[in-house]
Amino acid sequence: MARRIETSVGIGLRLFAAGGIAMALAGCSMGNMFAAAPQSGTSLQNASPTKAELTTAATGALPAIATECPPIKVRTGGEALFYYGKGKVGNPRDLNYQAVIDKQSRNCVVSNGLITVKMGVVGRLLLGPSGNQTDVTIPIRFAVERDNVAMFSEKYDIPIVVTPPAQSSEFVKVVENVAIPYTGGEQIIIWVGFDS
Repeated sequence: MARRIETSVGIGLRLFAAGGIAMALAGCSMGNMFAAAPQSGTSLQNASPTKAELTTAATGALPAIATECPPIKVRTGGEALFYYGKGKVGNPRDLNYQAVIDKQSRNCVVSNGLITVKMGVVGRLLLGPSGNQTDVTIPIRFAVERDNVAMFSEKYDIPIVVTPPAQSSEFVKVVENVAIPYTGGEQIIIWVGFDS
């Protein structure tokens, strides 16, 4: 008997929860129930816009965001940069500094047959055992390829300040308004990496 009561209570709770969810979902499609009611004597207007309204809206509209923004990838071998003093490459004790790319991102807008890309990276510079630099300039290259053909490639020298006693510093580089012809179906890849 006790088991039957527990089962009935459990079923009741489940039905109550399901009913609450159904009411919440139904409320989502009801519109704003707190909006002011239409005044008497007014009629609902036709929802179809006129040709003039469509033209005005089209000229003032923002360009559509690309549904498929090209991926941004770090070029193999370009994810880190190492600088050794005294020409002793590879000896960890002679490492002055290293720089690494932590994150990369992009944003795209498509308009009039062009895909306009905004791309950027965030990284860090870390001093090594032989490092005592306070000002370092590192080279980063951004490139955009369409169907394996370079459409854009540019190197940027990024100044970084390390303020003692800190042994590291972050850097950010953003490149905007890179326009690539785009008709749909092309394979576009954005590359970034340290430029040796």
